[in-house]
Amino acid sequence: MRKKYLILVVVFCAVFFFDQITKAYVHRTLHEFQSVEIVKDFFHITHIRNTGAAFGLLAGPTHPLRTILFVIVSGLAIGVILIIYWKIWEDDTLHALALSLLLGGAAGNLMDRVWMGQVIDFLDFHWYDYHWPAFNFADAAICGGIGLILLNMVMGTRRNPLGVRARDRE
Repeated sequence: MRKKYLILVVVFCAVFFFDQITKAYVHRTLHEFQSVEIVKDFFHITHIRNTGAAFGLLAGPTHPLRTILFVIVSGLAIGVILIIYWKIWEDDTLHALALSLLLGGAAGNLMDRVWMGQVIDFLDFHWYDYHWPAFNFADAAICGGIGLILLNMVMGTRRNPLGVRARDRE
């Protein structure tokens, strides 16, 4: 198996399954809005249902059309990620890792939307009463993938930011 596809399979499966297992655990062990303090005044596990997009944007009462829209957008994003993945260089490990994280995270949240019409968030970081919006491991993987793409842009590789093959201009 080619290296970039091995990275895709391993990272995607790890992100997707870890995300789904942790969400299932939170769903089974905590009631909605129940919170367990892990680090005082800094970190809780809090069961929250997110009907909106990332970090609760566009959240509100569940509406079937919004759920369908989020499913379609997620499906399109997954398709675009796979097309870009197919086009990256075989030895471009950083981009393979970044896109695999994005794909695993997008698929994890898509699974929730398809089955429940919403996403379970539970990682609740805060500084005393100042809270960052709760998120899950799929969200963290997506942010990590975007961060790796930005890192590659800052490092100034000769390839374009997504690692897509381009003709040398020499």
